[in-house]
Amino acid sequence: MADMFLERTFTEPMTGVDVDAMETGAVECFELHRVDWRQSFLSLDGRHMVCWFTAPDAESVRIALRQAGADIRVLWSGTVHDAPMAVDANVVVERSFDEPVTLEAIQSIEDAGAWCLEAYRVSFARTLFSREGTRMLCLYRAPDAESVRLAQLRATVPFDRVWGFRSVRPRMAAPAV
Repeated sequence: MADMFLERTFTEPMTGVDVDAMETGAVECFELHRVDWRQSFLSLDGRHMVCWFTAPDAESVRIALRQAGADIRVLWSGTVHDAPMAVDANVVVERSFDEPVTLEAIQSIEDAGAWCLEAYRVSFARTLFSREGTRMLCLYRAPDAESVRLAQLRATVPFDRVWGFRSVRPRMAAPAV
């Protein structure tokens, strides 16, 4: 199965109801192409969202999303890496790299700064890592996005943007992996 991630930006803020309506409109396309919508991370201001899909292959996701009318300019294939203990995340840290990196290289930088996470009451939940090694989204549980941003700065871990989110899941959620 392929894990695919769609990043979207909206001029008008989205709500959970809007995301549900998008799901309803895409159900037939998803079923036809055997695409499972796993979860979406909707920014607290409703202007940014990351959606996680699984499917037999990446092309199935591309076709289904195109047919559903989604903007797929920022759609990428990746891998999912969970924390040893399950944590409900509420903050995304976006990272991009000019040159491909390995997950291990970034992990060693994060491990060296783990004390900062503890100091700011931040817990790692999950990493979404692009197959090309140029994009990474890290999910954390924290009091707020500012706590994560400060911990990243203090630990000198590179990032593009930090934002709080609420999780939006399909009404007919797929079983957890």
